[in-house]
Amino acid sequence: MSEYLKRQTDLRATAWEEAKNLLDAAASESRDLTAEENVIYDRISEDMDNRARVIEQITKDEERAQRLDVAAASVRTDEVAPAGDDDDAEAIRKLARGEIRSLEFEKRDVLKTNTGAPVATSFYDQIILKARLVGPMLTTSTILTTAGGENLQVPRVSTYSAATIAAEAGAIGESDPAFAAFITLGAFKYSYLTQVSREMIEDSGVDILAFLSGQIGQGIGFGVNAHLTTGTATTQPNGIVTASTLGVTGGTGVSGAATADNLVDLLYSLDGAARMLPGTGFMMNGKSIGAVRKLKDTAGQYVFAPSFAVGTPDTLLGVPLVENPAMADAATSAKSIICGHLPSYYVRQVGGIRVDSSSDFAFSTDLVTIRTLLRVDGNLPQTSHVNHFIGGAS
Repeated sequence: MSEYLKRQTDLRATAWEEAKNLLDAAASESRDLTAEENVIYDRISEDMDNRARVIEQITKDEERAQRLDVAAASVRTDEVAPAGDDDDAEAIRKLARGEIRSLEFEKRDVLKTNTGAPVATSFYDQIILKARLVGPMLTTSTILTTAGGENLQVPRVSTYSAATIAAEAGAIGESDPAFAAFITLGAFKYSYLTQVSREMIEDSGVDILAFLSGQIGQGIGFGVNAHLTTGTATTQPNGIVTASTLGVTGGTGVSGAATADNLVDLLYSLDGAARMLPGTGFMMNGKSIGAVRKLKDTAGQYVFAPSFAVGTPDTLLGVPLVENPAMADAATSAKSIICGHLPSYYVRQVGGIRVDSSSDFAFSTDLVTIRTLLRVDGNLPQTSHVNHFIGGAS
C-alpha cells in the first residue's frame, strides 16, 4: 500500500471518530444536533465520502498498474484485439481519420495462466471501470455475456423436494422440485453520439483515450445503471428495485424515513438461506446513507460502521452497504432501501461496447462523430432474494 493511500485511510478513520463524538455529545444531552453541528457533521460526512472514492480509485489504479507490468514483461503473439497491433488511443485516431471504420473492444483477463500470451488491459476495461463509478449495478450483479442478442431464458425453482419418514420396508414417497416460469432476458440497445474536433483527435499531445473513455463511461454508466435499478420491465430492463419483494413498511409521520428497527426488520425479512449468501447487503443512495449513519440500536451502538481496510465496503448491521445514486430518496411510498443477495440480480450483456465513427455526419464543421452502442438487459429471477423498504403514509 502506498503512503498516500495509507494516509487517506487513516484520515477517514479520524473523521469517523469526530462524527461519532459529535453525535454522542448531542445524545448525552438528549437533544438534536444544532444548526452549526449539522453543518459540521455534513462536512465530515462529505469528507469521508470523498476519501472513500479516492481510496477506491487509487486501489484500482494500483491494481491496473500491476496488471500492465505483468503484460509488459510477457511476449505478445499474433493474438490481438480486433483493433490491430496499435494501442487503443492510436486505433481511435485511425477510426476518426477513416483508415478503419469500426472497432469492437473485447474484455480480456491479464493472467499468466491464459493460453497464449496475455495482452494489456484494453479500452473496454477502462470504459466499464468508469461506468461503475457512477453506478454499482455492473459490479454487484451477476453478468452473463453472450455473443448474440437472441432471447436468453433463465430457469428458476419455485418448490424444493421435501423428505418424509418412511417405515421399514415401506414405500418411499416421491417429491419432485417444481420450476416457475422462465425469466427471459433480451438485449436493450443503449447508444448515443459524441462529437470530437479533428484537432483534438490528431493532436498527439491530447489524451484522447482518457477523454473518450470518460465520456462513454459517464453516458453508459448513468443510463444503464438507472434502468438496472428502477427499470419498468416494459421498454426497459426490470430493475432490481422494481422486481424486489416488500420487506418492511415504515412508520407514519416521518416522511418515509427508516429507523434502526426498520433496518433490522428488513434484513431479517429475508429467508435465512438468502440472508447468509455471500454478497448479501443493503443498497441506497447517498442521502439515505447520510441519514442511517446517525442511527443507533437499543444498546446505543451505531448501526453503520465505516471500513478502514482498502477494498472492503462500509457495513450496515454487519453486512456490506452499497451506494447507488439511482435509488429513490426517502419519501412516503418510496422504495428507498433494498436489502438482499445482490448477485441474484442477473445482467445480460451482448458482446462488448461497440464504437463506430463518421467523418461525414458533421462534415461542414470538421467534427468526427463517435457512435457508442451497448446491449444489455436485467432481471431478478428469485424475487425472494431481495426485499425493499417502503416509506409509510404521511
